[in-house]
Amino acid sequence: MLDKIKTITIREYKATVKTKTFLVSMILVPIMMFAGIIIMKLFEDNVDTTDKKIMIIDRSGIVAERLVTIAEERNKNEVFEKKDNGELKKVRPNYLFTIVEPDDENPDKQRYELSEKVRKKQIFSFVEIGKNVLHPQPSEDGDISSVIRYYAEGAALDDIRRWLGNPLNNELRQLRMKEAGIDPAQVTELMRWVSVNGMGLYSVDPQTGEYIEARESSEGEAILAPMAMMMIMFILSILGAQPLLNSTMEEKSQKISEVILGSCSTFDFMMGKILGGVGASLSAALVYVGGGVIALRYMGRSDLIPLDLIPWFFAYATLLITMMGAIMAALGSTCSTAKEAQSLAFPGMIPMIVPMMIWFMIVREPLSSFSVIASLIPPLTPMLMLLRQSTPYHIPAWQPWTGLIGVILFTLLSVWASARIFRIGILMSGKAPKLGTIIKWVFRND
Repeated sequence: MLDKIKTITIREYKATVKTKTFLVSMILVPIMMFAGIIIMKLFEDNVDTTDKKIMIIDRSGIVAERLVTIAEERNKNEVFEKKDNGELKKVRPNYLFTIVEPDDENPDKQRYELSEKVRKKQIFSFVEIGKNVLHPQPSEDGDISSVIRYYAEGAALDDIRRWLGNPLNNELRQLRMKEAGIDPAQVTELMRWVSVNGMGLYSVDPQTGEYIEARESSEGEAILAPMAMMMIMFILSILGAQPLLNSTMEEKSQKISEVILGSCSTFDFMMGKILGGVGASLSAALVYVGGGVIALRYMGRSDLIPLDLIPWFFAYATLLITMMGAIMAALGSTCSTAKEAQSLAFPGMIPMIVPMMIWFMIVREPLSSFSVIASLIPPLTPMLMLLRQSTPYHIPAWQPWTGLIGVILFTLLSVWASARIFRIGILMSGKAPKLGTIIKWVFRND
């Protein structure tokens, strides 16, 4: 039996890794997954430096002129940077503010006319400062006298809107202090903002006993490492497990499976296909993990290599692909056409889709009850438990080991159940059965 499984495994492995689809997917899938991050990194310095014309309607009559002055200082000091050769390079747009006399008789008409100028690209945006911004009161329905409004085509994500907050509020604070008889120059220190830096934890070198200083952490690093682990796991499942659905269906529809079953059992056939997919995925995993380790060492960031997680990664990846491969092979054995296989693809992908839907909640609070319970549900454990272990938080040791045991048991159950489905489905002809009927085959006594 083992020789037959080995023969089918090698056949399936070679048939998978030698295809152009597999090789292209190995390269393109991770690029597509991380394309957004890569593009943002490559083009983070490429910003639109076109000067922005902004109109100000200051109904309070107290801050517009000061805002123009602050913008001019910004344009003088922050728009250009000196390159290594001494040349000046424009790295940001100028903010060119113009004060507009408010039309108190027909304010909606004025807003519409300025909006039309924005649409026609005559100006970039306009700001409306409420009449009571110096002493804002709780606003009633429709009352905008105590607020500042910024009008633009893309106001929600506009850098100018974010920039306006500091100068406008600083000026309003100073005006309030002057009204109260307080010299703003004397309270500068009182108003100074001190940032809170995110740090890791101190540790001790086990060999020397010296303290190891905590390293400053960033939001990007805290999210990137877990996301990368989960994405790689997802990619491996796409490369190794998901194709078994179509390959099994094709071999059945082309009568290839009948020829193979003439020399081996249905279980040997199914296990050979599953192990071939596992082997193909693990080959890709070695490339991804090895490439990541080499890249981080080349960049001088060996401290970011999660050496303690690599064994867990391969253990979870092997079990997930085995589990998913068994499910996909079983579903593929019930299909005779590509359309039928496509209709069953989604139910089989649920163990991979659910973690992708809730991963951010897990990363934000990996120790919450929700995160613990979700990561201990066997079909979700490989991706979610690894996701939790990739965060800076200390995960109690019993949870990964409990999760691993649960996944092992569930994987064995999946293989057993899939074998029963595969035994009936691979030799069945005609219309594909419904999902409920397929599940009944697992408990069929014959």
